Amino acid sequence: MLPSGHRMRRRDEFTLAVRRGRRAGRPTVVVHLLRRDAEADPAVGAVADTPPLVGFIVSKAVGNAVVRNRVQRRLRHLARAYLDRLPGGSLLVVRANPRAGTARHDELAADLESALDRLLRPTSKGHR
Repeated sequence: MLPSGHRMRRRDEFTLAVRRGRRAGRPTVVVHLLRRDAEADPAVGAVADTPPLVGFIVSKAVGNAVVRNRVQRRLRHLARAYLDRLPGGSLLVVRANPRAGTARHDELAADLESALDRLLRPTSKGHR
């Protein structure tokens, strides 16, 4: 499971990551990553000391409550492996697409890995 210190709980954090973060879409998931650095946000302070936070959005379009909970558990389990690759203070939101409800575990894993690899790749200055 995802350690509780890395769980995103506040609505404003979800909103910030989705609106300002970079996005990568795959058939089963859409991943939003907002890297926070001390220069851009002096109120945050020492960002390296702050753990990355991960949140999940699994809507009713994915399936009934049993399916949604299963998808969220799988995504939480998969996201744990990437915590050490996320920069300190970053916000990661994983939104499940309707196809996630019927996807196999390895499909979810491949889509999440592919999206995160794309977002964690260094980008040139000025590109979103």
